[in-house]
Amino acid sequence: MAIMITDECINCGACEPECPNTAIYEGGIEWTWAGGTDLKEVEMEDGTVVSGNEPQEPYSDEFYYIVTGKCTECMGFHEEPQCAAVCPVDCCVDDPDARETEEELLAKKDWMHAE
Repeated sequence: MAIMITDECINCGACEPECPNTAIYEGGIEWTWAGGTDLKEVEMEDGTVVSGNEPQEPYSDEFYYIVTGKCTECMGFHEEPQCAAVCPVDCCVDDPDARETEEELLAKKDWMHAE
């Protein structure tokens, strides 16, 4: 499963530089698929294709947030999710709405990093 940041976040920013996929963003900041990845374009679930550099709407305006589609729980990079390891208030937790197997997470990593 992916990781999510709860509303207990104190906006310290400790998690953001730890993410190997650049999946963590400050509240209110737009994100891109290409940021921190090798993605040039992404086919969405509805079949539309977006440029990897096209700005996407922030998931949160108040707190740091994790883009589920880019989160691999650090699989293939680290033994544990680094955001959770460095969070001083333990607000980086498993996202019950984003369950993925280890194989799916590793495949996502390979897709994002052209491996």
